[in-house]
Amino acid sequence: MAFSLNKATLLGNLGRDPETRFAGANNLAITTFSIATTRSYKGADGNWISETTWHNIKAFNLSDFYKDNLKKGSKVFIEGRIKHDEYTDKEGIKRYRTEIIAENIIPLDAREKGESRGSFSAPESGAGESSSSAPEDDLPF
Repeated sequence: MAFSLNKATLLGNLGRDPETRFAGANNLAITTFSIATTRSYKGADGNWISETTWHNIKAFNLSDFYKDNLKKGSKVFIEGRIKHDEYTDKEGIKRYRTEIIAENIIPLDAREKGESRGSFSAPESGAGESSSSAPEDDLPF
């Protein structure tokens, strides 16, 4: 068996708010949005040129955390795989679509509540639970 790798890593800004639709008998949540990445380079005249590329992103069963924190203009890190589709539209014209199927999404903008960039809040422990700290030599990392 030959080894292959299909991996995309993107860091950019959302071009539109995510849209979620539900499909299939099991009501699979499909969220789509686009992000822009910009490459800057010096042109032949010595001036900087910016080149923006738009990427279509598709994610499955996103939690409410992502839906609440991914907004147009916000910075985001995406890891996923590249998927290329070919289809025929209603007018019989062959069309092509390339999208990134997101496997890892990290919002990078600071949260409105003053949390640090890129941080995730762990669920708070329930009432009556005590939090004990393990000795340093017992940490799993």
